[in-house]
Amino acid sequence: MKYFKFLLIFSILFCTCFSYAQDGKKINYTSDRQVKNEERYPGAIILSKVENQVHFTHQGIEVWCDNAVFYNQDNFFKAFGNVRMQQGDTVSMASSYAEYNGTTQFAFASGQVVMQRPQTTLTTDSLFFDRVKQQAYYRSGGKVIDTASVLTSTVGRYYMEQDKYSFLTNVVLTNPEYVINSEQLDFYSDTGHAYLYGPTTIESETSTVYCERGFYDTRGDTGYFVKNSQIDYKNRQVEGDSLYFDRNRNFASATNNIIITDTINQSVVKGHYAEVFRERDSVIITKRPVAATLQDRDSVFIHSDTLMITGVPEERVIRGFYDVRIFKTDMSGKSDSIYVDQKTGLTKLINITSGPVTSVTKRRNPVIWSGESQMTGDTIHLKSNPETEQLDSLMVFDNAFLIQKDTIEGYNQVKGMELVGLFRENDIYQVDINKNTETLNYMRNEQQELIGINRTVSSSIRILFSEQDIDEIYYFDDPEGGLYPEEEFPINQRLLIGFNWRGEERLMTKEDLFEGKPVPELVRIQGIPLPEEQEEFFDEREDDDLLLNENSRLQPEDLKNSKTPPQREQEEIQPVNQLKNTSSEDENEQI
Repeated sequence: MKYFKFLLIFSILFCTCFSYAQDGKKINYTSDRQVKNEERYPGAIILSKVENQVHFTHQGIEVWCDNAVFYNQDNFFKAFGNVRMQQGDTVSMASSYAEYNGTTQFAFASGQVVMQRPQTTLTTDSLFFDRVKQQAYYRSGGKVIDTASVLTSTVGRYYMEQDKYSFLTNVVLTNPEYVINSEQLDFYSDTGHAYLYGPTTIESETSTVYCERGFYDTRGDTGYFVKNSQIDYKNRQVEGDSLYFDRNRNFASATNNIIITDTINQSVVKGHYAEVFRERDSVIITKRPVAATLQDRDSVFIHSDTLMITGVPEERVIRGFYDVRIFKTDMSGKSDSIYVDQKTGLTKLINITSGPVTSVTKRRNPVIWSGESQMTGDTIHLKSNPETEQLDSLMVFDNAFLIQKDTIEGYNQVKGMELVGLFRENDIYQVDINKNTETLNYMRNEQQELIGINRTVSSSIRILFSEQDIDEIYYFDDPEGGLYPEEEFPINQRLLIGFNWRGEERLMTKEDLFEGKPVPELVRIQGIPLPEEQEEFFDEREDDDLLLNENSRLQPEDLKNSKTPPQREQEEIQPVNQLKNTSSEDENEQI
């Protein structure tokens, strides 16, 4: 009897590489040494390392540790010291402590937890692992190192089948070139694709991106952003329904309802498509573009088929191409193209057509309306004072033609090769016309009665204005012509050659910038889907059906779907060689 008792004790205490195996659902193990301590661990076997670590296997998972407490009947163990867990060839985990329930296939690890996948490494202080769902979960802070970036968050969840991380709360993605802060970020480690949800910023030395829903390729450094999206450069802000961003090319594009704000030059450009090249300091805007620049407490609006803005902030240049329209409260105009130098205050209205003007043809020259006056010519220059932002002068080159409606009938007309107009407080007060000048104007007395029609030719003319109306006219160098009674002046000669009154085109309001133009059909934005509604990580279970075990370090309330787990005191197990020495008889009684 004593012999069999001795054999039993010997087999339990000193047998090496003991293996326990039942059906396929039971946890298998090998251990150099094993004892029981019913007082401290009732119903459990204490396993420990002598030369080889304790080794557990269960349905494709392997666990190594220095010490373990194994509850055979519950199919549950707690592992201590240099814990390593391996699932197949793709998931490995190391920690100081771990628990595993073979029935529910649910694991918990704590203490310097490191989970490695082919593309990523996750570190945290505690991690839950559901093998049935193939999901890992932390809620007390974690860090994931990717090939290109480092991601941190308070809460994180890993979906192994999708190779996807879902980060929540205080999410930060750090890359050598930029930092992403987000409310929620879904990250696919095989591609490096990140989906951004909630208020999100991407900050770098040269730009800051904001969005409330977006996509970013962390390895290709390109992004696509929707919902309240904007890109802030140091002196320019880009907004739109949809933004595309390419960090490699320093390029961005915006689609639908775009707004580009120049914070230094106090100008805003709107449209429905734009391309921004940061290194070249250039912006191209199409689809109903309009630029608004503040000038002397009044805004100047410019619209054309295409607008281009180039140059560093101190030397911005605005160019408009095709069907240019300008509006200011006291002035408006049209031209084929426009050039605005914000540094010098020079604006050029340019005509891209050429050819002689005859009595039959009417060239669509650049035109400016100021009050009841209309000025046209092949090219028109407007000069503003960059400091005061007030209009300084106006120059018309080649085929200058000034028309002003008479107070009652007809048109007062002045033409020549060149025209120079001077402004005072944004009102024109003097016009000089040179080379082959010709005038036709209706002369009236103080009672506005018609005295006659004056037609005169001279080498140059000076016109003085009062409250935007012609007040006086001076002729220089042997003028020819005179004043004719109305009845003696033929009707068919009351319009000078090249006359082209375009008053019906005059812009009276800001809305006239788009008069006669169809509203562009906006591109349908390809949205970014909302994040998938996640099922709760911890399944609701009966009181007697625990995810881990009643002997777990965790309590049932720790396995509820709350964000912050209760703090528990750390449990430590004494190594076998530190257990109190007992006789064979005592050990037999413990077993």
